[in-house]
Amino acid sequence: MPRATLLTCLVVASLLTACAGPTERPPAPASPAASATAGPAAAGAPPAGAEMSGIDVVFLSTMVGHSERTLQIVRLVRDRLRDDALRTLAAAIEATEADELSAMRGWLPTTGPGMSTAGHDHAGHGDDTALDRLRAASDADVDRVLREVLADHQRAAAGLARAQVDVGRNERVRDLARRIDQSRSAEVELLRGTP
Repeated sequence: MPRATLLTCLVVASLLTACAGPTERPPAPASPAASATAGPAAAGAPPAGAEMSGIDVVFLSTMVGHSERTLQIVRLVRDRLRDDALRTLAAAIEATEADELSAMRGWLPTTGPGMSTAGHDHAGHGDDTALDRLRAASDADVDRVLREVLADHQRAAAGLARAQVDVGRNERVRDLARRIDQSRSAEVELLRGTP
């Protein structure tokens, strides 16, 4: 088995393992009124007593936008990819980020009114120039262009995650940031190490 394929398989396995970790469910609400306000997003809410700081909310909001853009990038070209290892990596990235996106969206509404969109704009998530490059890429170049675009995009995510680990308050959000840093850094290595 070629080294690049082996590395891809290892990263895919570790990404899927990280996503398949146990999920915590909060205790049942004490009253029907509490149940009505908890809503479906509470299922992935951080544990009681683990309040989020503004920086935690900004990180989650930023990462929601970043993951949305990642999914857009991958879905734009997934059917055009020629390299099997790259196709496998793109599928793993899509699955991982869709899972994380669902969790982060579930956490944000629990932070209070208006907080779920705090700091959320798509600056830095990859501009339309990157998407235009992918759209314009010939079939012969699409793999190379995706590697370049996605490596830059995932490097930015790893940097954001490292910063969150240093300054975040909520341990569950910091744990997510650690996993994002590790997985995105590994993805960048794979994207840069393939032809």
